[in-house]
Amino acid sequence: MMAPFPLLLSCCIALTFIPRIHGFSTPSTRRAALQQLQKISFTPFVTLLPPPPNAVAADAESTPISAAWNAVDGLNSLESEKKFVSFDKSAYDAMVNDKSRTPLFEQAIINRLKSAEPDSQVVLDLGTGPGAFFAVTAAKNGAKKVYAIEASKEAAASARDTVKKLGYEEKIIILEGFSTDITLPGGEKADFAIAEIVGSVASEEGAYATILDAHTRLLKNPTDPTSWIPNRIQTYAAPASYLLHNLFLPPAFDWTKLDGEPVRFNCKDEGLQLLSNPIVVEDISFADIGKGVQKKQTTFTVDGSRVEDNIKMFTAELNKGKMADAEKIATTTANSFTGIALWPRLTLDDTVQVNSRQYPSGGHQKSHWQTVLPIMAPEPVTVKGGDQITVSFDFDVPSEVTKPSSYKISGNVVSV
Repeated sequence: MMAPFPLLLSCCIALTFIPRIHGFSTPSTRRAALQQLQKISFTPFVTLLPPPPNAVAADAESTPISAAWNAVDGLNSLESEKKFVSFDKSAYDAMVNDKSRTPLFEQAIINRLKSAEPDSQVVLDLGTGPGAFFAVTAAKNGAKKVYAIEASKEAAASARDTVKKLGYEEKIIILEGFSTDITLPGGEKADFAIAEIVGSVASEEGAYATILDAHTRLLKNPTDPTSWIPNRIQTYAAPASYLLHNLFLPPAFDWTKLDGEPVRFNCKDEGLQLLSNPIVVEDISFADIGKGVQKKQTTFTVDGSRVEDNIKMFTAELNKGKMADAEKIATTTANSFTGIALWPRLTLDDTVQVNSRQYPSGGHQKSHWQTVLPIMAPEPVTVKGGDQITVSFDFDVPSEVTKPSSYKISGNVVSV
């Protein structure tokens, strides 16, 4: 027996959301959902399409938008109390294999070691991971000693095994626990720290609290930018249109049940397109650590040329799934607002930056980091070129590493 349409629709959307919220997504996942819808029937699908029932009416001036969540929402947690983000093996593998990240970190580490006398630098690796990859890089390239700290018991054990197999157990010391609870042997301090503890929202993996503590206890010259790799992390943001938000509408799907938990995208995923140029909404300098509460107000203006380009991108994506009326659906989606997309950018040293999306346009590219999209309205809000999206960012980043950061974005879409 064929299941009722809403049930099949819910199954398709569930399959699509699981990797986006809890892991790494692929475009084929969404296309599979679209193909499943096409097999069912296109007639009920069309009735859910333009214009969305809750979109801004022609005579309306403003539509409120908002979202709020904690750093651990939808992610793996190191503790059952969900206080700190953790990773599984596939996530660690994705990090190491990220060609837009790992080679640049290696080069920055080598550059920093070459700037000093050989065998003179004490290095601190915060969040070394199961392979102690950057700790090994430092040891191979002339570090005197490397203290590699890892909070996960399993990852720390794996790191010890890796270091022993590679013959670096005399040079690399694995320390298990949160760095905020650890004092280096003999009260030693490091010449520089490697701290790849950067989330898809830059602060969500506890970087602020970790660096704040290391400033006071673990580094020789913490106010010197050369004491940190990276020395600055930022979160960029831009309003976005989301294909599935337009395809799956009430009563078949209730987006409010996400309860603020953002959708997480592969940074190559063409199902999300930006409506305006990105801006920095979170900026943390490790040498000048500053305050943990970051607030910003801004107004984005919907870029009509981006909307036109997005119609083409959405049409191509829908055609891959052999969806009927692809251009009509793409036009509706491109002229809609779903939420504010967020992603990280890292400055490793004076010459090396790591981008998870293309800089400065915010275009798609391959990255192990994800694009984070809080759904800010139950249904897509209709927009056009020149409309304004006024938002306030309120990011509360605690000084305690086991207290998750909280994020709130609120504002209005204003039709002009």
